[in-house]
Amino acid sequence: MSTIFLGRNHAGEAQELRLDRANRHGLIAGATGTGKTVTLQGLAESFSAAGVPVFVADVKGDLAGLAVPGSSKFKHADKLEGRAAELGMDDYAYADFPVIFWDLFGEQGHPVRTTVSEMGPLLLARLLDLNDTQEGVLQVVFRHADDNGLLLLDFEDLRSLLAWAAEHTDEVSGQYGRVTKASIGAIQRALLTFESEGADKFFGEPALEVDDLFKVDAAGRGFISILAADKLMRSPKLYATYLFWLLAELFETLPEVGDPEKPKLVFFFDEAHLLFDDTPKAFQDTIETVVRLIRSKGVGVFFVTQNPIDVPDNVAGQIGNRVQHALRAFTPKDQRAIKAAAETFRINPDLDVAQAITELKTGEALVSTLGEDGAPSVVQRTLIKPPQSRLGPLSAGERAVILGASPLAGKYDTPVDRESAAEVIAQKMVDAAATAAEVEEKGEAEVRKRERKSTSIWGKAISRGTKVAAGSAAGMAARTVLGKKSRANPMASGVTSAAGSIATDLAGPVVGSFVRNLVGGLMR
Repeated sequence: MSTIFLGRNHAGEAQELRLDRANRHGLIAGATGTGKTVTLQGLAESFSAAGVPVFVADVKGDLAGLAVPGSSKFKHADKLEGRAAELGMDDYAYADFPVIFWDLFGEQGHPVRTTVSEMGPLLLARLLDLNDTQEGVLQVVFRHADDNGLLLLDFEDLRSLLAWAAEHTDEVSGQYGRVTKASIGAIQRALLTFESEGADKFFGEPALEVDDLFKVDAAGRGFISILAADKLMRSPKLYATYLFWLLAELFETLPEVGDPEKPKLVFFFDEAHLLFDDTPKAFQDTIETVVRLIRSKGVGVFFVTQNPIDVPDNVAGQIGNRVQHALRAFTPKDQRAIKAAAETFRINPDLDVAQAITELKTGEALVSTLGEDGAPSVVQRTLIKPPQSRLGPLSAGERAVILGASPLAGKYDTPVDRESAAEVIAQKMVDAAATAAEVEEKGEAEVRKRERKSTSIWGKAISRGTKVAAGSAAGMAARTVLGKKSRANPMASGVTSAAGSIATDLAGPVVGSFVRNLVGGLMR
């Protein structure tokens, strides 16, 4: 049995987290300054050392220190080393861990992108604060794109399609249901506001391939993917929706593995309350479903928040491993939180849990983890182990060096703008004008004899397919549709390039619709 050492109780007994129960999710809670971030950092280190990849959002910039070893010259080194000695950690030594930096804005890490199609109308509507009517119009626009083989990759594609729909409301309404220019205008204004916050950089290609979150280094340690979130936190809804989208993407793409000996990935959701603030009941039900089912895919989710009652009961019921730092009883809400936290633990007859929660010192926590039989252990007041990496941010120079040595260097850094909805619609407008002039000159009957000017994506796929071996094209398309290769490689050439372009053109609408239907179906 493999375990992660968390610390020791006052009787000197080791408190450990079983790796084969880490996919049963966890909670790290406590007031500001009580040691949550240090606990998170120590857990991330231990998972990495055990060969488990980790994803964590760095909301303050402190977790970047995982990339470099701590130092005896650090101002709190004496406390860290003293704690290690107190816990009997004779092998304690400063160490760094393999990390990959990510950043939605592409400033402090590799850019993280997805396509508008893959985000889907439901999550996008939440980001844009659309009402039910506007969300319905957005659903229609996405459906029209799917039906016509139009790839919605970035905001330019969505803007172009919305503009087209505004000029063709009668046509769209006749096919899909009533669509008004007023609703389209409201969506366009919301997009403009969203773009002014820089959020449009999240959409485009190359899009994130989730396989890149599962890397292991040559020594067998799991890479820790660190999302720079200090700037992202200025848009809390984007932060929360992005992390949930990533969870849903993992849920959709990963195979069932049951209860593995150790997780395939551990996902730390810091500032977890943002996921649930002002969230419709249907969306909370979706979150609960994804959290409940994703454990069978081998993914453990640890929610990190100040107040344990920030996590709704239907989600909290999925949490098996708990680390509760101190809470302060200043208000009636604080007192309710303390009572609720105490009631979630398995009773320890030698410990007044409610009182202990208010008395815990920094770096001390109440710990309960799942045993072999799946039952939670008796809660123990625990001194938490110190991390081995730096407690604090990196300098710009240190970050640049680590980014330069990243195993993903160059893969995501340069955006790719291939033909998608915006280009197709623009070309159709040009062709329509040219055709109108041609009809005026030659007559409609004569013009109808020639081939159409604008070729659909389906037509392009067939045309390209004649130039490559059918087996190669079909194989590439199948892998793409099944999610084995989520995007065409812009560096590919020759036969691979031709086959890949067919696959991604075809898979864009199909895969986008498939992933969206998952989230949409759960929300119904």
